[in-house]
Amino acid sequence: MSDRYASFANSGPGRALVKRLGLPAPPVLRRYHSGDPLVTGPVMLAGAPGGRLDGPVRKMLTIAGVALDGGPRWSALVFDGTGIVDSAGLHPLYEFFHANARSLTSGGRVIVLGTPPAACASPREATAQRALEGLTRSIGKEFGRGMTAQLVYVAPGAEEFTDSTMRFLLSGRSAYVSGQVIRIGQVSSSPLTDWDHPLEGKVALVTGAAQGIGAAIARVLARDCARVVVLDVPAAGEALARVANEIGGTALQLDLTRPDAPSTLAAQLLSRHGKVDIVVHNAGITRDKTIAKMSAEQWDAVIDVNLSSQERINDALIPLLPEGGRIISVSSTSGIAGNRGQTNYATSKAGVIGLVQSMAPILAPQGVTINAVAPGFIETRMTARMPLAAREVGRRMNSMSQGGLPVDVAETIAWLAAPGSAGVTGNVVRVCGQMWLGA
Repeated sequence: MSDRYASFANSGPGRALVKRLGLPAPPVLRRYHSGDPLVTGPVMLAGAPGGRLDGPVRKMLTIAGVALDGGPRWSALVFDGTGIVDSAGLHPLYEFFHANARSLTSGGRVIVLGTPPAACASPREATAQRALEGLTRSIGKEFGRGMTAQLVYVAPGAEEFTDSTMRFLLSGRSAYVSGQVIRIGQVSSSPLTDWDHPLEGKVALVTGAAQGIGAAIARVLARDCARVVVLDVPAAGEALARVANEIGGTALQLDLTRPDAPSTLAAQLLSRHGKVDIVVHNAGITRDKTIAKMSAEQWDAVIDVNLSSQERINDALIPLLPEGGRIISVSSTSGIAGNRGQTNYATSKAGVIGLVQSMAPILAPQGVTINAVAPGFIETRMTARMPLAAREVGRRMNSMSQGGLPVDVAETIAWLAAPGSAGVTGNVVRVCGQMWLGA
C-alpha cells in the first residue's frame, strides 16, 4: 500500500507546501539494502569518565571498518554513559548532544549506553542511569530527519556481547525502531557471528507466513541464510506455497488451534529437518468490536490464536531447542497502550509480553533467549482496510510521520535471532517509529 501523502511531501512542490503549512514531513528512511556499509560516514564516540564500554565499542567499530574521526558531519553519535554515578554526572550528556546535535546527518543514529539501574552500586547511580531513558526518548522526538535514538543498558560483565545490538542499531536495518530501551545481560559465551551469513545452518519456523509481516520475516531470515519453514492455515496454502518457493523454504499447512497441532508440528520439524533453532510466533488474528458488542466467540478466537497457541507450541518445541535457540513473539503496541475496539487483541498481545518476560529467566539456563517485537502502524493489507482518517492518524502520530513496512519488523526479528544476540533476552522492542502517545 502506497503512502501518497509521504510521496507528495518528498516531492519538490510538496516539500515547500508542507513546510509553509507546518504539516508533518515524513523523511525518507535509511533502510538496509544488500551490500550497504554499516554506516554512511564517521561515528563520534564519547563518554563520561570511568565508563566500561568505550574499549569494546571502539574495537567493534574498528573491525567493522567504521571511521571514528573525520567530521564535521557524523552518521552516528554514541555516548558511553556507564561512568555516570549520580545526577550531577548527567551534565556531560548535555554538553555532548548540545554541541553535536546539528552535526548528525539525515538518517543518523544516536545510541546511549548505560548500566541497568537494578545492577547499579547505589541509589544515586541507579537514579542517574534511569534518567537516560528520558534523554534518549526526547532526542528521538527532537532531532527529526529520519534519525533514531536508543538506550542500551549493558549489564556488568556483558561488555563483550554488544556487537550484534550495536550493528543492528547503527545500520539501516533499524530504520523504524526509535526511542527504545534494550537490555543486554551477561552470558557465558556468544558465538562468533558471520555478519554476512548470520543464520547459516539454522532452521527457522515462522508462523502466519503466507503474507504481510510473516512473509517478510521469512524472506529476511532466508536472506540471512536460515532454512525457513513457513506455516499458515490450509486456507492460505496457495499463498504460503508461493512464499516457500520464493525463498527455497518448506511450507507447512496447519491450524495452530487444533489440539494435535503442537505434536504434529514437532514431529514434522524433526522428521524433515532434524531440529529447530528459531521459532517466530507471528500468527495472529483480529476480531474487532468494543467489549460491550463483542461475542464470546470473538474473544475466545483471538486469545486462542494470538496467545494460547504460542504457549502450547512452546511446550512442544522448547525441548527441541538447542543451546543458542531463539524464540521471538510478535506482540503489538496495542498490547502496551491498549486500543479502542480491540480489547481481545490488546489483551492477547499484552499476554505475549507477559509470556516473554516470565519465560526469559526460565529459559536462560539452557542458553535459549525469548524476546518480543511490538509493531505499531505497519503498511499491510490489514491497515489498508482501515478508515482513511484512522489510517492517516496511525501513520502520522510517530516521530517518523509515516507507517512502517513489514521488512522493518522482519529486520528486528533477524537481529534477535542472530547468534551474537545471546545476551538479549526478555526484551520487548517496539517497531513503531516511536509513537507519540501511549507507548
